[in-house]
Parts: sequence; structure tokens; C-alpha cells
Amino acid sequence: MDKIAVIGLGYVGLPLAVEFAKKYSVVGFDIFQTRIDELKRGYDRTLELTEAEVKEAIAHNMEFTTNLETLRACNIFIVTVPTPIDKNKRPDLTPLIKASETVGKVLKKNDIVIYESTVYPGATEDDCVPILEKFSGLKFNIDFFCGYSPERINPGDKTHTVTKILKVTSGSTPAIADKVDALYRSIITAGTHKASCIKVAEAAKVIENSQRDINIAFINELSIIFSRLGIDTNEVLEAAGTKWNFLPFRPGLVGGHCIGVDPYYLTHKAQEVGYNSEIILAGRRLNDNMGIYVANQVIKLMIKKGHKIEGSKVLILGITFKENCPDIRNSRVIDVIRELQEFGVQIAIYDPWADAKEVKHEYNLELLAELPALNTYDALVLAVSHKEFNTINITKNEHQVVYDIKSFLPKSLVDARL
Repeated sequence: MDKIAVIGLGYVGLPLAVEFAKKYSVVGFDIFQTRIDELKRGYDRTLELTEAEVKEAIAHNMEFTTNLETLRACNIFIVTVPTPIDKNKRPDLTPLIKASETVGKVLKKNDIVIYESTVYPGATEDDCVPILEKFSGLKFNIDFFCGYSPERINPGDKTHTVTKILKVTSGSTPAIADKVDALYRSIITAGTHKASCIKVAEAAKVIENSQRDINIAFINELSIIFSRLGIDTNEVLEAAGTKWNFLPFRPGLVGGHCIGVDPYYLTHKAQEVGYNSEIILAGRRLNDNMGIYVANQVIKLMIKKGHKIEGSKVLILGITFKENCPDIRNSRVIDVIRELQEFGVQIAIYDPWADAKEVKHEYNLELLAELPALNTYDALVLAVSHKEFNTINITKNEHQVVYDIKSFLPKSLVDARL
């Protein structure tokens, strides 16, 4: 029987490991002892899995560890670590390189290493394989083999869970491609699609989010135009959406660890082969500036209502990168906050999903422990459409500005929406 090691137990790795544990012996490996200790108690801070689901996996075939030696008994290694960008918006492969070093130290003859992290085409074979060879002393496609199966997890989505999303698979040889495909097919009820090679699978993943990013950028640009024309963007989209083939995208802040990051991996590789992206980077620039645009719109509305901007009080509702999810990584709500602070505005933030310690560590911002009295603020900005905000009581106030980034609140209650 195959014994599987999943390297990295975040939003992607943990649900995958737990599913594999229903049929295989699985070792879940992470470098953070706190994360391992929590999982051993059944607690998943990402809220992707319940305590019962984690404990059930432990009771069957799941072992959580930070101990490298535990991985030596495994013959299939699945790497699910983050692939962020640095401050210059260039790919940061540090987590991927470190994970490859870890696997390389325990790699044996005939083992298979499968990468799920989003990368540019060629990263698996050009960047990761040499590290595996260096630390193992083994030869690629002779002593060990690789596969690539891009993750398609949607954080916070309880409908499209890991087994219900069709999986793209690939391998470094035809036989390994079959092996990798069969492995995933054994747990993915939605089925699999076997790509012709690893690079094709890598490219398929990176363009998924690049495509979404470009489409959202187009809608964001429309929102800017329609605002100047005095037209409600959402009403326009509802009307246009009556045509069967109109794509249902909505304006918004584009953050998180996928859509706001992946396009930079593709454009980085394009530059390496002598092509400077135009459309992809144009979309990225527009989306990267939407937080500043929103903040300036709020300031203009406050001025129109006679507010003195410096020292005014603004309440931000939501700081996670998406609704009903605790993930604050690369949240672009921070762009709205920082721009408002540049104007001397006093910011308060309430988010029932975010962890206050993580927000303090990541952004040096304090979270309110509970929802305050809304009428004590000069402006309210609904930044994330958490389900809890369905029940907040906002009353129409001619002196208060209400800006709805997500078009979540009734139109009659807001002064403007994106």
C-alpha cells in the first residue's frame, strides 16, 4: 500500500490529507508546531474542517507531525505549500524550495513527489527537481519521479470541496502520469483530467486565476466609468446578465493568495522568455489600485456631507480577503485602510471571522471585539460580505456616509457602492 505524506497543512493540504486518510495511511507534515498541536486536538484554525472530521481522520490513518524522520516511511509526497510574491511582486519560491529540501532529505528510490502549489510553467522540473536531486543524491526519472496536480481549493466554500472539484493531473513519465491520475481518481468523485505533461498542468492552473483577475479588472474599470456617469454598476450588470452568455463577474477588491498573486507568476515567466505582458499586467495594476480608489470615493462623499476629514471616524466592516472565511493573507481591504489613514482618518475595524492576533501580527491593526454602535461613526465601509453582516442594523443617516464595496446592503441604505 502507498503511504502518503502531505507537506504543508493549510487550506489546501489539510482537506486533501484528510480525504486521502480515508483510504491510505497518511502523514501530515508542517513546520509550525502550533499548527500540529492544534490539529492533534482536532482544531482547524482555517475552519475548512470540523473537529469531528479531523479527529475521525486521526482515528483512522492520519498522523500529524513536524518530525522529518516520520516521512521516511512514505513513498508518495504531495507538496501543498504557499507560493507568494515578494514586495516587488516577483514570485517568492522560498516555501517551495524549503519543502523540496525537506522531501529531498528523505527521498528513496521509486518515490513520487507531486506538487500542488501554483507556479509558472517549468517550475517543477526546472526549480524543484534539481533541489530534490541535490538533497537525495538520486536521479530524476531514473530513481524518483514527479507529478503536478494543481490545487483548486476555494477557501470558505462548503459546496465545492476538494473531492467535488475535477482534478488536473500529470506526471514526469507516461507511467507516472497514470499512477498520479489513479491516485487522485481514488478520492476525487468529480473525476480527473490527465494533462499531456507537467508544464501543461502548471500552465492550466496559473491561467485559471489570471483569467478571473482580468475579468474582474474589466468590471472594476466599468464601475469607475459608470460612477462618473452617475449609473449604478450593479443595475447595469443585472441588465446585461439577462443575456445567456454574459459572464457574471462583479466589481471588488482582488486579494487573497490566488487571484491577486498568480498572474505575477505567469508574467514573470513571460519576461524570462522575452515577452512583456500587456493585458495581464494592465488588469493587475487596475485591481491593485482599487483600494485606493474606494478610499478616495469615501473621502469625497464625506467632504460633500460637511465632515472635517482629519480626525474623523470610519468603521471598516470586514478585513479578511473574502466572505465567511478567516484568511487575511493579501487582503486588499488593507489598501482602503492605509489610504484613509493617509488622510488622518481614525480607523476602527470589526470582523467576526478574523483572528485579532493574526491581524495585529500581519498588519499591526487592532480589531474590535464586538460590533460597536454604528451611529457613532462618520462613515461606514462594508468591505467584506460576511453572513453576520446580514443582520446589522444600519439606519439611514443624512450625516453619515455608507459605502458598500460588495453591493451587499440594500441600495436604499448606502450612499455609494462599487
